[in-house]
Amino acid sequence: MRAVIVFASTHHGNTKKVVETISEQCGAELIDATVFDSADLSVYDIVGIASGIAYGRYYPKLLSFIENNLPDGKPVFFLHTAGSPKEEQNASAKAITDRKGCGCLGTYCCRGFDTFGPFKLIGGLGKGHPDQKEINEAVRFFENICADR
Repeated sequence: MRAVIVFASTHHGNTKKVVETISEQCGAELIDATVFDSADLSVYDIVGIASGIAYGRYYPKLLSFIENNLPDGKPVFFLHTAGSPKEEQNASAKAITDRKGCGCLGTYCCRGFDTFGPFKLIGGLGKGHPDQKEINEAVRFFENICADR
């Protein structure tokens, strides 16, 4: 099975740390949506969509990338890191995948170090995150998705 994770990780590299570990341990290919504007995602069996969170949603560059490149009907999963993570922070990306008829295989989210806006004044949220336990849980999440395919 061929898997790719399209990601955007611009603030502290929290999400990048997680997806790079998944790539190293499980062989998923990575596409950085902040570097590339397009890619042929039709060659993959599943597509991961991974982002840091800004203003409660996935990064605009990643949303644009999946809007323009994700084939209709492609199975997807979501992964994100945030100072205060909530599953529904994937809503903007999920709206795109729902419109394209993509099946959702699941969502994994965990804390990430966040110093955006007013959080900088207090030293940030989630310092030291994602930690190794959270990264290991993300790897297990990915492995479970692959095992179910």
